[in-house]
Amino acid sequence: MSRTVQMQPGFCSRLDQGTLCGFDREVIEAPTAPLLHQGARFLFINQGEGILRLQNADYSLRPGALVAILPWQLSQVMQVDSPLGYFILRYQLDTINEVVKSICNVRGEAVKLLEEMENSPVVYCGEQDAARVRQLLLTLQQETEEGEQPLREIYEVSLLTQLMVLFCRAGQQENRNFGRPRQQVDKSEIFRYLYTHLNEKITLQSLSGIFYLSQSAIRLYIREMTGLSFFDLLGEMRVARTINFLLYTDLTLEELAQILGYVDASHISKVFSARMGMRAGEYRRTYQKVGEICKIRESRLGYEVVAWIYRNHTEALTVHTVAKHFGITTEELHRLLLYQVEKNFESFLNYVRVLHASQLLAETDATITAIAMEVGYNTVKSFTRNFLRFQVMTPSRYREQALQARRDGKFKKKEKDI
Repeated sequence: MSRTVQMQPGFCSRLDQGTLCGFDREVIEAPTAPLLHQGARFLFINQGEGILRLQNADYSLRPGALVAILPWQLSQVMQVDSPLGYFILRYQLDTINEVVKSICNVRGEAVKLLEEMENSPVVYCGEQDAARVRQLLLTLQQETEEGEQPLREIYEVSLLTQLMVLFCRAGQQENRNFGRPRQQVDKSEIFRYLYTHLNEKITLQSLSGIFYLSQSAIRLYIREMTGLSFFDLLGEMRVARTINFLLYTDLTLEELAQILGYVDASHISKVFSARMGMRAGEYRRTYQKVGEICKIRESRLGYEVVAWIYRNHTEALTVHTVAKHFGITTEELHRLLLYQVEKNFESFLNYVRVLHASQLLAETDATITAIAMEVGYNTVKSFTRNFLRFQVMTPSRYREQALQARRDGKFKKKEKDI
């Protein structure tokens, strides 16, 4: 019997690929099969009780529960104690996230929507908040069913923004979020990791160091879960994100190639045409509807800054030298990074360095001091402090776990592939 997980399509509507959101209702009386979601969605529970497994963490479902599922997350209803009735709202996450951070965020505050939604994916709304969420969803349903209306996209964006704000506020309030937090990296996180790192050079070898699994184990897991090879899955993810950028930005194919990890514009055209049956430019002309509302002027510079820091993180970078390199103020640099990666300069630089160090710890026998210097730190003390911050363990402990995984046969160099 095949174990391949059903993949939910990334479009919000089967009828209109350019729509911002789509609405549905569902009632289930028994547990479901696992689903891998290409697009983002909210679930709002109206009736019933049960257990939802999201990224291998179990959460209680009951009336008033609002669930945020992000692209390439794995979900499954494990238990139904009484028939579950809920609303399903599919929406273009990347678009709404950019609009909220730029157009709606007039004060330029640090907005970390994705971080909030990953940290507390299920929140429980009190009676008043639940009524507001239900009304927002019903209004969105009415908009999606009435067809073309004047200023429809602007209204949908405003409603989706309100819903995301309500979700994040509920998650931040004491005793509102429930379910158990994830204590360690799980295999199901591979899909989200790939999706959020598409602009980097991702290999099976680098994934092995991050997830303590052999390359063959990762390849087999992806094949069993999706029916796709590792490279076909990367292609599927890149095309899905390409569609979103084509619909809601005016970025050129050359710029999209850099953002999404393609070789160049011709590569993106070839892959897109093979998958979608039409050229990227033709797709944009056919389905793009939102127009100027979502064309973020600072997207190009933000992506350039992020890519430059990735390429130069081993150098002695400071917020002042990087800001000077791009001809902007340090305040503008912080704002761009908070917008793009939800981290300020220091946090993002240390995050990239720690990721690089983690790979070196797992794959080489270099000393901790040598690794600290190689990734850009001047002292082992500062390296250790930042490593603890992002990996929640010391570098030596991280290496011990990698070695133990090797001894257990889960982390082997594939000699047959050499």
